[in-house]
Amino acid sequence: MSSPTDGPGFPRFPDGFLFGAATAAYQVEGAHDEDGRTPSIWDTYCRESGRVADGATGDVACDHYHRYREDVVLLRDLGVDTYRFSVAWPRVQPDGTGPGNPKGLDFYDRLTDELLAAASPPPRPSTTGTCRRNWRTGAAGGYGRRRSGSPTTPGSRRSGSATGSAAGSP
Repeated sequence: MSSPTDGPGFPRFPDGFLFGAATAAYQVEGAHDEDGRTPSIWDTYCRESGRVADGATGDVACDHYHRYREDVVLLRDLGVDTYRFSVAWPRVQPDGTGPGNPKGLDFYDRLTDELLAAASPPPRPSTTGTCRRNWRTGAAGGYGRRRSGSPTTPGSRRSGSATGSAAGSP
């Protein structure tokens, strides 16, 4: 079977071009109140009347938290070269301070292991994250206050966004 880039009239992608996929924790994980996870800004937002069509929430979403192994197989079978997933900080650090949540960290460790096992060639790191609810309500830096820098610049911080540290490609 020929690639759509090989046929007449189709441009070729440059050498080294990677096809990728990405997910957002709130939109795929579900398990909104399992294993120590606390509410995120999205949990709160989606529960406000009139914010989301039909009152939908991410409580179950795609159930990636329970089905991540199947999801990695789907990514591999789709043939993507790289995969970016986000980290739900309310799962990793439910209180916003102090030690990490072992069960939350274990989920991302298992997901990363699954991605690495399916990866060929080795993954290219790329991350993003979901904020804890109190980061937006003032308990951890003030509502909407921006700090200089970008989340990809070492040492920079911005209120209202967070970056994770794990990714892989199936």
